[in-house]
Amino acid sequence: MSRAREGSREAEAPGGAGRAAGEARSPAGPPAPAIDVRLGLARASLDEERDEGQRRLDLGLARRLLGFTRPYARKRNALFALVVVRSIQLPLLTWAVGAIISGPVARRDARGTLLAVLGFALFALVTGVVFHFRARLALELGEAVVFDLRDRLERHLLRMPMSFFVKTKVGRLIGRMTSDIDAIRVAVQDVVFVSTVQLGTMAVAMGLMAYFHFPLFLVVLAMVPVFWGLIVYFHKRLGAAYQRAQESFTRVTATLAESVTGVRVTQGFVRQDINGGLFRALIFDHSRYNMDAARHSAVFLPLLEFNGQLFLAVLVVVGGYQALGGAIELGVLVQFFFLANLLFNPIPVLGNQYNQALTAMAGAERLFRVLDTEPDWPDERGLPALPPVRGRVVFAGVHFAYEPGKPVLHGVDLVAEPGEMIALVGHTGSGKTSILNLLAKLYRPTAGVITLDGHDLAATSSASLRAQLGLVLQSNFLFSGTVLDNVRLGNPAATDAAIREAARGLDVLDVLEALPDGLRTEVGERGTGLSLGQRQVVCFLRAMVAEPRIVLLDEATSSVDALTEARLQAALGRLLKGRTSFVVAHRLSTIRHADRIVVLDHGRVVEQGTHAELLARGGAFAALHRELSGDGRS
Repeated sequence: MSRAREGSREAEAPGGAGRAAGEARSPAGPPAPAIDVRLGLARASLDEERDEGQRRLDLGLARRLLGFTRPYARKRNALFALVVVRSIQLPLLTWAVGAIISGPVARRDARGTLLAVLGFALFALVTGVVFHFRARLALELGEAVVFDLRDRLERHLLRMPMSFFVKTKVGRLIGRMTSDIDAIRVAVQDVVFVSTVQLGTMAVAMGLMAYFHFPLFLVVLAMVPVFWGLIVYFHKRLGAAYQRAQESFTRVTATLAESVTGVRVTQGFVRQDINGGLFRALIFDHSRYNMDAARHSAVFLPLLEFNGQLFLAVLVVVGGYQALGGAIELGVLVQFFFLANLLFNPIPVLGNQYNQALTAMAGAERLFRVLDTEPDWPDERGLPALPPVRGRVVFAGVHFAYEPGKPVLHGVDLVAEPGEMIALVGHTGSGKTSILNLLAKLYRPTAGVITLDGHDLAATSSASLRAQLGLVLQSNFLFSGTVLDNVRLGNPAATDAAIREAARGLDVLDVLEALPDGLRTEVGERGTGLSLGQRQVVCFLRAMVAEPRIVLLDEATSSVDALTEARLQAALGRLLKGRTSFVVAHRLSTIRHADRIVVLDHGRVVEQGTHAELLARGGAFAALHRELSGDGRS
């Protein structure tokens, strides 16, 4: 029974291939041209991350995965010891069956048979206990490694700069965290130890066979090249098939994540059928690759099993002929056949484990590709912390480009004294938000220096900088939880009373208390359940509760109604007093009272001054003012 349980933990091709393939062509006719275009883009986007000459069973990857078991060396070593014991026990159990049949049973010794059976039962019980702890330790080790991998991946992603997330689809990262790491879990829990048990069992069985009858063992040994040839032949084909299946699953995951995130736009433009057609085309692709892998596996595994049975038949002929001639005793022949069966039975199991190993290798390769992607700048753990600042900000000859060769800022020189409110204005694409991104150290300038109270931001830790920043963006983002939870994000130590006082200072306490459960109202994912204006108010309050020294507002009042904006404007003067602030806004009412207005055009500072000075000058700001006033937005 233990042999059956050990062999039952077999790998399968990625699931649902046949069913998905059958459903993929349910719509009549080929996909629409728009679907073909988007499907081509989906495939092409994945090609960007595909390496030339991708690896299959890679010892380097295997060693790297094994490195994640080092913190659990005692458990791992105990597990390997149990694996070795079990690989010896299984052939000994089989040998014992043959010994009982060819011994006391053949001699018709009832008492000897009873004692032998009792001894066999006791040995089988011990074998079962070993199997229990082997399986248990393997599961525990697998879970521990998966926990560490997911924790490391999450910590790695959180320290990556914004440029990484601009270039990488969310669905790919979800795929790394879920399916790829789950494939590695199977490799750690099953492939390594089940394969070791099976290989150890075969090795012990071969040793016993050589001991009992070496000439007949040589007949068995001559069959090994045939099995090796089968494995080599299918190695490349199965590896490529599983790699394609894994890649197609990433396309499915990425498209699903994009569809769910953009469901409002999809429904608003009645794109359900078109996007659904794209998704069906992608899952058809995935099903096709799964079926390709399943077809190869469906040929490979039965061939292995058939060859095992064929070789047993050869042994029957050769061994039977020798037994008839008296060259081998019948009892030895019986034991030899039991051991030969034990030698060939693990081969299909090893074939399945091989399939699982290929899937795990593909997952590990993709996971480590993400983990090996270094941030745009080195790890900052050794950089000194920024001390409490007064708020003097200097941009000295700052150039910046999101992509090489496409600059968005050209030699920006800008000084903000402590407590000043600097308004950044200009047409779309002039570089206003880029300045805020650089000041928050979400990106680094390609040239030039940004200092805060004389400290170069490039030489100070990002965490200490952002602890003194308050940031409110146009694209407000709230996490699942209560309003209080989201407000405390910038200052976990803030009390309910302090949060209420800050909301009262912003003159928005009544807006928040009007929510169904007030400040304890549950907020859905990405802020669902609140209006855009309510979300923006929460983000504004979150920045203020953090008690920042520098405040960055990027279209912070764009989502609130005119009345709420007027109330926030009245509170801004009090709340920003003594704090350096940078404000990006298109509404002139937001920037009218700024200490200095900086006008940007195509990444260059073209004018600076107060509202009145710039209007009197009649330059770029005056022209912009006329445009905005003409739109009725002054």
